[in-house]
Amino acid sequence: MIDTNPVEALLQAAKRHGADAADALLIRDESTSALIRCGTPEGIERSESVRLGLRVFRGQRSASVSTTLLDQSAFEQLAEQACAMAQFVPEDRFGGLADNALTGRFDASALDLDDPTTLDMDTLLDRARETESIALSHTGITNSSGASAEQGRSTIVLGTSAGFIGAYTRTNHSLSTSVLAGSGATMQRDYAFHSATHLSDLENPTTIGNRAAEQAIARLNPTRPRTGTYDVIYHPRVAASLIGHLISGINGASIARGTSFLKDALHQKILPNGMTLRDDPFLLRGRASRPFDAEACLPAALNLVEDGLLQHWLLDSRSARQLDLPSNARASRGTSGPPSPSTTNCFLSPGTLSPEDLRADIKEGFMVTELMGSSINMLTGDYSRGASGFMIRNGDIAEPVAEVTIAGNLRNILANLIAANDLEFRSSLNAPSVRVNGMSLAGA
Repeated sequence: MIDTNPVEALLQAAKRHGADAADALLIRDESTSALIRCGTPEGIERSESVRLGLRVFRGQRSASVSTTLLDQSAFEQLAEQACAMAQFVPEDRFGGLADNALTGRFDASALDLDDPTTLDMDTLLDRARETESIALSHTGITNSSGASAEQGRSTIVLGTSAGFIGAYTRTNHSLSTSVLAGSGATMQRDYAFHSATHLSDLENPTTIGNRAAEQAIARLNPTRPRTGTYDVIYHPRVAASLIGHLISGINGASIARGTSFLKDALHQKILPNGMTLRDDPFLLRGRASRPFDAEACLPAALNLVEDGLLQHWLLDSRSARQLDLPSNARASRGTSGPPSPSTTNCFLSPGTLSPEDLRADIKEGFMVTELMGSSINMLTGDYSRGASGFMIRNGDIAEPVAEVTIAGNLRNILANLIAANDLEFRSSLNAPSVRVNGMSLAGA
């Protein structure tokens, strides 16, 4: 049973000190991690943290305060401080608690986000050591940057002065390693990582270790192709970054400020026909599933883009009021500031082509497996990023490539995506391999 008393007590204190409305958020994090490097334990950590935030409204003015102490004797002073601060900030006619917020107590168990499995430190060390050992056993792997095994649990409690109290727990298990292939100036690094809400869904050390080693070896002796225009395929581990830029472009706060390259695109085609971008807060064991948003609103699964048409902005209550639209319950927040819009489990629909078929007709192209740096103008959509990966020759993956820059415009890139059928759910934002024809590549 999750203790909601601190949140309820803080809300009561806010009312006593003159708040017209208030909400309070408690986040409790626990984590254990083990780091192995070259077979030797290099880091063992256990951490616990508690953060409690209060936001108060006095008329159309608001203020936020936070603390890391759960001493209820200090709540009166904290609430008094917040209410006093709220008298001296400018009015915000778009502020306030969400109009469509839930009331009552909320049961969040249906999403299966809490794995009771707990590993001791020795087991975590053994898992990290096994992962690294498997990677180092590959011929051509010469060193290790380390391997880590982690587990964590986060508990979230949200309450509002309108009568809502909701709480849930999310667990996390992860495993990773990073290794080096080759030696001297030709040395190349790569990594493998996986995280899951439940330990039973986590990839095993053999899978992680083998993948990291194979990827590092494949990158040896990279070249730089000539500057030109190429058809480019984004591997799934970087394809989601393109969707991330789209999500930033439809953030309601950016739309209200007029600072997005998609500010006039609602109900217009921004992706190809048949392509859907879906945000689903209710995926079982989802990496970002949640039963309610940060303003105590009940979200729904949304097709943000459907059949290529942009259907929704991402809205919390403030951005919704600014745009004179109903909120779609996409508020997120920490304990020290106001909410802002964001996605939950967001994914791009897969296509029908296999990754091999996606590149089959490319005589000379480029497959991106890693992106570095960023020069992206969110107002114009101009896009430029450092990249590495592999050349594509006659449909086959060829020699490795490093130190190139790919560029284009996000409106054009998104409108011409071709998706493969290899979608996997590995994080809160997922996409299959995608192809973009005719991108500029700066190389040798």
